[in-house]
Amino acid sequence: MKIKILLVEDDSDFGMILKQYLELEDFEVSWFQNPEDVVSVLETDFNFQIGILDIMMPNIDGFSLAKMILKAKPDFPLLFLTAKNQKIDRLTGLKIGADDYISKPCDPEELILRIKNILKRTIVSEKVTQYKIGTYILDTEKLLLIHPKEKIRLTIRENELLLYLLKFNHKTIKRDDILDNLWETNDYFTGRSLDVFISRLRKYFQHDPEIKIQSLRGIGFEIDFPEQ
Repeated sequence: MKIKILLVEDDSDFGMILKQYLELEDFEVSWFQNPEDVVSVLETDFNFQIGILDIMMPNIDGFSLAKMILKAKPDFPLLFLTAKNQKIDRLTGLKIGADDYISKPCDPEELILRIKNILKRTIVSEKVTQYKIGTYILDTEKLLLIHPKEKIRLTIRENELLLYLLKFNHKTIKRDDILDNLWETNDYFTGRSLDVFISRLRKYFQHDPEIKIQSLRGIGFEIDFPEQ
């Protein structure tokens, strides 16, 4: 899935160049020349991963627009563009909550690098740590399997195995693949260890009969985790 970029730049020539360059880098770009149009989108279809805002714009400047965006989307990453390389602009942007700042005319390669660095930090911070499995919630950060009737503390290996099985939901997974990827060895003893862990997981999921980890003799397991 492509990263969606909000680009707000009133200069038609520069805006078009930026849009085309970003699209060549496989980003999906929504370009707005009028910042007032962005305000209307904020409450309807604001599904972007990062914003690039020009500072000097008519009616609503980049700083004012940024404040509006961050009020509605506090964690939304922003990068400011400006023709002025002044310290006051950089400080103002950082105080508002900007992630970065670059002066125009900018080197497109430097802009791409800055965008990717921001996204890298943002994606890490938004890493998924909770998964719904039927009537259960798997919290991978706290190593908990949570059900309304009980909370189960998982071992690191149980947590890793559950995450691995989730990748193959509604599919068949080979025993050898699990052993090679998680235990990094495949012999009689690790095979028995895997069987013990599978038995534990089945017991943990006893409160939801729709959850199934079915053994297939000589093959592996068939996984069926209903989404809620």
